[in-house]
Amino acid sequence: FLRGSNQNEIILTFAEIEALINDSLPDSAKSGRAWWSNRSKGALQAAAWMDAGYRVENVDFEQQSVTFRQFTVSYRIQRRDGNVVWNSSSIKLLRLHMGLTQAEFAKQLGVRQQTVSEWEKGLYEPTRSKSKHFDLVAQTVGFV
Repeated sequence: FLRGSNQNEIILTFAEIEALINDSLPDSAKSGRAWWSNRSKGALQAAAWMDAGYRVENVDFEQQSVTFRQFTVSYRIQRRDGNVVWNSSSIKLLRLHMGLTQAEFAKQLGVRQQTVSEWEKGLYEPTRSKSKHFDLVAQTVGFV
């Protein structure tokens, strides 16, 4: 259903979703936000809407509805002398482009999850050598 839609935003009730999947939603979907999280690993339901190009924007348990929003893969990356400036937003965009959690991204980079969190919060910026590493990773995954 989502894959065939061109709408930027789609609001579906729990009942409409159940009709589309021809099954009942689990109780955890009707009462907990975690079931609706946009995680790329370990959640088949999230993979379904993310593969269709959507993210869950909002879950309204009172109205029993979910807002799906199309996401785009065009990024505004700050550059200096032709090179990407690796700051909090560009690091987070790279991680999201790769579809990784902070912990998974940290493992790929060989750093602690807390380091990724601190970069994304802008507490400090990566070293020059880590920025070069980001350049290589970004090229490899088609980010830049």
